Amino acid sequence: MAKLRAGIIGCGGIAQQKHMGALATVADKVEIVAFCDIIEERAAALASKHGAEGAKVYVDYRNLLEDQSIDVVYVLTPNVSHAQITIDALEAGKHVMCEKPMAINSAEARQMVEAAERTGKKLTIGYQNRFRKDSQTLFAACHNGDLGDIYFAKAHAVRRRAVPTWGVFQDKEKQGGGPLIDIGTHALDLALWTMNNYKPKQVSGTVFHKLKDKFEGNQFGPWDPATFNVEDSAFGFIKMENGATIYLEAAWALNMINTKEAQLTLCGTEAGAEMLGNAYTGSGYVAFNSVQLGQQVQTEPSKAGEIAYFQRAGTDPGALEAKQWIEAILEDKEPLVKPEQALVVTQILEAIYLSAETGKTIEL
Repeated sequence: MAKLRAGIIGCGGIAQQKHMGALATVADKVEIVAFCDIIEERAAALASKHGAEGAKVYVDYRNLLEDQSIDVVYVLTPNVSHAQITIDALEAGKHVMCEKPMAINSAEARQMVEAAERTGKKLTIGYQNRFRKDSQTLFAACHNGDLGDIYFAKAHAVRRRAVPTWGVFQDKEKQGGGPLIDIGTHALDLALWTMNNYKPKQVSGTVFHKLKDKFEGNQFGPWDPATFNVEDSAFGFIKMENGATIYLEAAWALNMINTKEAQLTLCGTEAGAEMLGNAYTGSGYVAFNSVQLGQQVQTEPSKAGEIAYFQRAGTDPGALEAKQWIEAILEDKEPLVKPEQALVVTQILEAIYLSAETGKTIEL
């Protein structure tokens, strides 16, 4: 079977840290034949290290899209350009993996969905946290009805001092916002997906710019307060059509001890569940709480059977995401992350920002 031919648009951090390694795990099914970046040297370096023989380098993504042999495109650019590049790629006959967030506003996200429907090409968004073992465990429990009617959720995306100091993360014009649109989007996606609830009704939000001048102790080194023009924290209260409520917290910098990122707390009529441990080091797990035989009970995974220095292979979320996405194209199946779902995430994030700006509750 011939391999899929892939093109990479945007050769910065997310391409280098996530997608190159992930695509290497499915090298039997896909080869990277083109790299594009506004910094030509960066694209050339990635092509030399990860590209197929004769891989081409571009500085204008439109030239890459002219190559009719390319089957799938990865859009890994700053947020502001996600929509236009994705739409152009779909119109050029390519399947598209676009990194999160889908777009910087719901109008652009809707245009992306419409382009995919119009062209018949597949579109997915990079919410790799769905592929974590703890996420899959929680989803299965919700799907099986173990929690009953899930009516309250907390979506956690809170860091104590971990503001990214590279790229354009602190540039609102290029990113559309700060931690809410950067890491809050992952937590919100997990909440909507596990609850299987994509019908928001009302959104209220608060956005803070309190710690932009307090860069001491940041894990990634000090930032320049003069160019830090996004929020340092944001909070949203989302009421769904069925009455269920989601509280979303997102912060790159917040003075608190118990930080959590891309994790959930769910409360249902039959049981509750909380994601614990560190989601990004492989130590994340789900604790379930309920009442059994008249007693409050908490259930956690057993550590029996673990062996020192050995880890299960093939559990990296990025690699699992790549495998599912490539197989979805080859086997003409739906990707796990559907663009219609990502559109709802974008609508809610946009509403939180708008509510914070206007001081009003936003009706959706």
